[in-house]
Order: sequence, then structure tokens, then C-alpha cells
Amino acid sequence: MQQATINDLDIDLTAASIPRYIAIEGPIGIGKTTLAKRLAESFNYETLLEDAEENPFLERFYQDRRSNALPTQLYFLFQRMRKLQDLRQGDMFQPVRVSDFLIEKDPLFARVTLDENEYHLYQTVYDKIIEDLPKPDLVIYLQAPTDTLYERVQMRGNAIERPIEQSYLQQLNDAYTQFFYHYDDRPLLIVNTEVINLAQGTVDYQDLVKYILQIKSGRHYYNPHPMQSAS
Repeated sequence: MQQATINDLDIDLTAASIPRYIAIEGPIGIGKTTLAKRLAESFNYETLLEDAEENPFLERFYQDRRSNALPTQLYFLFQRMRKLQDLRQGDMFQPVRVSDFLIEKDPLFARVTLDENEYHLYQTVYDKIIEDLPKPDLVIYLQAPTDTLYERVQMRGNAIERPIEQSYLQQLNDAYTQFFYHYDDRPLLIVNTEVINLAQGTVDYQDLVKYILQIKSGRHYYNPHPMQSAS
């Protein structure tokens, strides 16, 4: 059992068990990094975040995916690996990490963007480096319809992401759905974000945190407003 203080929420953690390592996943525009930072701030823990802006191939990838997919993918793979290696080598008594990526999901993008020969090369590299990396105590998969993702990508106004087509987001969304349909390696929480505001909304966010603190194992679904979602 672990005790901690939630800085911005009225939640008693004395009887709660907080995962030491939480990984948040989902397609572009879903709000992974925003939620990771908010959970880290609430729990007073550290973040383990992707540095997408450091990838020198990313802007070229969005302009011409076919020509730049392999170097973009390999750069992200090695970046994620280095971050997890640093986590593994750290003090086991350091605070919990909240990350905005799950490295086991990495081949998902590769399968969508690479041709067959490139994918086999990528998979060879992936299989060599994936062993013995730390695994999260809880995976949170954020999902939303493709229309919602496209709106969010457009609203955040990232110049690099401007060329992203809705059809590409649909491919990614389908790939994520397929991946997590079969995922059972770690405890999993699937969160429908279509009609909730986890970036700013207090009630939705507090309810989600309470739900997270109840999870011990298995697969769980957080769909707080099913009637609204279905309309």
C-alpha cells in the first residue's frame, strides 16, 4: 500500500494503491500528454514523456509519409527505448512515473506506415531491443471517434501536424482499436474521451482518478456518459 497526496483533488489516498508506473496511450490528438502531466501533478510524481519535437524526421514525415516513414519510426523507437532504460536503471524507490507512451504499441505505427521490407527491418530491430524493459503497472488507453480526433488536431494548431489527413487518423484509430482489443499483458483501462474534458474539467477528471485507484488487474472500461456518447 502506498500513500500520497493528490494536490488538486479531494481524494483520500490512505486506502488507495497507486500504480508505480502508468502508461497512457491513444492516437494523435487524444490528449495523452495532457492527461499524463495532470496525473503527475495531482500525484506529485514524475513524467516520462515523448519528445516528438526532437525527432528531425517528423515534419518531413507528415509532408511525405512514404519517403520518411522508416527513419521517423526508428528515431521514435530508440528514443522510447532510451527513456525506459533510464527508468530501469533508476532508483526503485523514486516516485511513480506517468508516461505518454507504451513501447509495446510501437509496431502499430510501423505496420501502418512502412512497406513490407521496411517493416521486416524495423521488426528485427524492435525484437532486439524490447527485451527487459520496464512494464507499466497500469495502461490507460484513451479513445475517441476519428472526427473528434481530427477536430482536436486542428484546434491545437501544431504547424507540423497541419498536413495530417483524416484518412490517416482513421487508419491509426483502427490500428489502435485492433491492438488494444487483443492487449492483455498488463492491467488496462479503456477511456472513452469523446464527451469528457480531461484537460480542464474537474468533475470528469476527479471521477477518472477515483476509478484508476480501484483497478488491481484485468480489463476495465470508463464510459462516464453513455447516453451522450450514443447520441
